[in-house]
Amino acid sequence: MAKGSRRGTPGRTGRAADDDRKAFLEAIAGTAPLPDHGRVEHSRTPPGPIPQQTLRDEQQALRDSLSDHYPDAELESGEALVFLRPGLPGQVLKKLRRGHWVIQDELDLHGLNRETARAQLAAFLNETVKHGLRCVRVIHGKGMGSKYREPVLKNLVRNWLAQRDDVLAFCQARPADGGGGAVVVLLKGGKQ
Repeated sequence: MAKGSRRGTPGRTGRAADDDRKAFLEAIAGTAPLPDHGRVEHSRTPPGPIPQQTLRDEQQALRDSLSDHYPDAELESGEALVFLRPGLPGQVLKKLRRGHWVIQDELDLHGLNRETARAQLAAFLNETVKHGLRCVRVIHGKGMGSKYREPVLKNLVRNWLAQRDDVLAFCQARPADGGGGAVVVLLKGGKQ
């Protein structure tokens, strides 16, 4: 920028800069700021976009994955909780029943209502898969404290587990591990 240009005072020094200030102050003499109309001053940097549709899709997927009914699950009939993901050999379920895999973590759902139990089970399974655990126990109780002394969470847990893609198999726990009040779950191997 050339010295003495009209575009500001970077090149001007001394008396010329003082003359500019004086001229500016004379030009604005008698003026007043505009009245405040209650307008909102927006921040200079707008926040990042929020992926609303992605959030809605994830919430719907979570609700769907934890619904109480799963008619397509290949569940054996009877009181015992048993599930084997289609396409897996029956040997996997036999090994699970015999305690071939070490139980690495557990979740106790005793005394929880349906919604709380569902949320805690989902969070627990997400964490175990995230940490690469393969075998966990979920204690649902035998229903001795329920209204009709029947297990409420047992069938719900069965349905919730059968709907998850990361669950390969599950079965009733051995008597030493909780028997009819718990289920042992085999999960897909994850990255650690």
